[in-house]
Amino acid sequence: MRIIFMGTPDFAVPCLQSLMDAGHSVCAVFTQPDKPKGRGYAMTPPPVKVLAQKHGIPVFQPGTLRTPQAAEQISGFHPDLIAVVAYGKILPKEILAVPPHGCINVHASLLPKYRGAAPIQWSVINGEPVTGVTTMYMDEGLDTGDILFQQEVKIGPDETSGMLFDRLSVVGAELLVRTLDAVHTGNIERIKQGKDGESYAPMLKKEMSRIDWNKPAAQIHNLVRGLSPWPVAYTAYQGRRLKIHKTRVYEGKSGAPGELSAGKDAVVCCGGGTALQLLEVQYEGGRKMDAADFFRGHPSREKTILG
Repeated sequence: MRIIFMGTPDFAVPCLQSLMDAGHSVCAVFTQPDKPKGRGYAMTPPPVKVLAQKHGIPVFQPGTLRTPQAAEQISGFHPDLIAVVAYGKILPKEILAVPPHGCINVHASLLPKYRGAAPIQWSVINGEPVTGVTTMYMDEGLDTGDILFQQEVKIGPDETSGMLFDRLSVVGAELLVRTLDAVHTGNIERIKQGKDGESYAPMLKKEMSRIDWNKPAAQIHNLVRGLSPWPVAYTAYQGRRLKIHKTRVYEGKSGAPGELSAGKDAVVCCGGGTALQLLEVQYEGGRKMDAADFFRGHPSREKTILG
């Protein structure tokens, strides 16, 4: 089929590659504009743009799709179908109506659970044991279209959002090709989304990164996993920000929430008589370090309370 692909981050790259590998004609790629990154704020292209240019596919980076010009431009490619994977923009009805086989989205959750911008991160933050990938026909709502295929994926107890992100991107690519094959043959069933189990996964904010040590250790552990690799959970230590990259629930210790025992195990007391072992940390302005090594170099006073 003749396809327009819309996507932006690393998560979408395997999907674009899989379409090309399966022999589909990707006639154009739409992605977000280049953004400044790094200390030098150099303008950096989205990963999907890099892959598309490598294969000579025309790339377009409009600031909005809500213009007559955007709809005309897309219509001019005469696509059979538009595939959308983590594009970052909502498609207006004028564009949804262009391709005869519709617009199909790959979403990293088992819809109707975790609609929205950050389904992977929230599934980890909330301690879900299982998530998955859904392909669906797009409508004007936010991830509310008819479900086509779904595949479950188990979440490891210490798996981070970044690790899960990588695994689901591969599953999403396989599911997209399977979906397009079914659309092409007409052997496709549409399942309406119900209200049962629906939830939303809003965009992450830096403000949610500060650890509240009054919460149980398991809940904090999930927050640390869910905010890795961005924006990263943190606490205050000796007046400076200490990022917490990796933790483990620790048995057999209790005390005041936030109380640090910075010995060889680097344990922090949490709410409900629980405790958390810090495994990998990063001091403000420094590099990632083994937590025990860090505290040997930055010793704490007795009964130090992290904030």
